[in-house]
Amino acid sequence: MELTSVSLMGQGLSAYQSGQRQIDTAGTAIANNSLPSPDNSLVVAERQDITDSLVQLKVGEINAQAGVKVMETADQVLGTLIDVQA
Repeated sequence: MELTSVSLMGQGLSAYQSGQRQIDTAGTAIANNSLPSPDNSLVVAERQDITDSLVQLKVGEINAQAGVKVMETADQVLGTLIDVQA
């Protein structure tokens, strides 16, 4: 598989978008679990759900940051290729 700066840019964008979707999903879950519960017996289960959502929020952030790094690297590679051709 040939990796060009364009395909690297696409891979970085895909990773960023995936991370953003994870952040959106986790944020929605956290917001939904922050609403008051009519049944106090669900407090432990909700706390676990919030913990899982917070972990997913951080994972999404890391994935998005990794995607940005890939796009930055692809941009640098493209710049180097242009400089070499000139």
